[in-house]
Formats: sequence, structure tokens, C-alpha cells
Amino acid sequence: MSGTIAEIQAQRDGADLVAGQEVVRAAVDGMAAQITAEIADLNPVLMVVMTGGLVPAAWLMSRMDFPYAVDYLHPTRYRGATTGGEVAWLVRPRLDLQGRHVLVIDDILDEGVTQAAIVSLCGSLGAASVRTAVLVRKRHDRCLAGVTADFVGLDVEDRYVFGCGMDYREYFRGLPAIYALADE
Repeated sequence: MSGTIAEIQAQRDGADLVAGQEVVRAAVDGMAAQITAEIADLNPVLMVVMTGGLVPAAWLMSRMDFPYAVDYLHPTRYRGATTGGEVAWLVRPRLDLQGRHVLVIDDILDEGVTQAAIVSLCGSLGAASVRTAVLVRKRHDRCLAGVTADFVGLDVEDRYVFGCGMDYREYFRGLPAIYALADE
């Protein structure tokens, strides 16, 4: 992480609001209803992608009243930076996924590299199906071919966004709204 706390706070203070708290809340409510309608009867495993998926997963789980198991995995490409590299596995799933229906919950779908690796890993561990849920999907044409999200809260423009699980240099994940860096 580079930058002083004052510099990091200055980025937050100068950021543009992309989606306010009420918009985010409505998006999560809609996702939870759609997920419930589609997988409530499947005895799913909710696979939380650390660290970004933690906040959206908590919000979704508080709105879904059906039986599910929860696990997590921790791939990383960013390591505190604002651009990604190769996928590295810090933590793999601990639950047996053989024959289970998996819902991967993450903060954002950008280029799809991490999501593709996660879906591939869950499939290789024997998952009966793997669906994906992201709070945010960026609008651009750089996503890997064939990579999509089954459940999407919001589409946002192609800018560096943070809040609601997404970070700026590992800060501001807990903000209840989504912001974009002003210099983008």
C-alpha cells in the first residue's frame, strides 16, 4: 500500500458518488429475491470471495431465509494495488463441494479473470452447478469471453470504484455506497 492516510482520505473526499446507499440497498434486495427464487430448494453452498465479497455476502445472507451452507475462498490478483496480475490462491474452499450447488458471491465483475478461476476451481472440486452473484458489473468490452454473472445488483461505468466491499488500496470496503475515483 502506498500513500499516507491523508492521501488516501483525500481520494475518498474527492470521489464521485456512483450509487447511493438507497440504490445499493434496493439492488441487494432485488438480488436476494432473485437468488431465493432460483436456488432456495437446492441446498446451496454460498461461496464468499474474500475480501471483496464479504460485505455483499453479509447483506445478501441477511435477506435470504432458506437453508444454505457458507464457505469462503480467497483468490487475489490485486494485493492492495489498483491493477490486477495473476490469480494467486490464499485460501481454497474447505467444504466438500462434490455434488453441491454453489453460489459464488463477489463484489465486482470486471475483466472476469478471477471469476473464471473460481468457477473452474469449484467445478474441479465436483460442484453440481456453479452460479455467480456480483453486486457490481462494469460496463465495458474487456471481460473474458463467456464470463458472465448470473445475478447482478448494479451495472456501473468503467471507472475504479470502491465501497460496498470494493476497496481503494485496501481501504473503504465498508462504505454503504459506491464511489469512483475522481481522476478516472
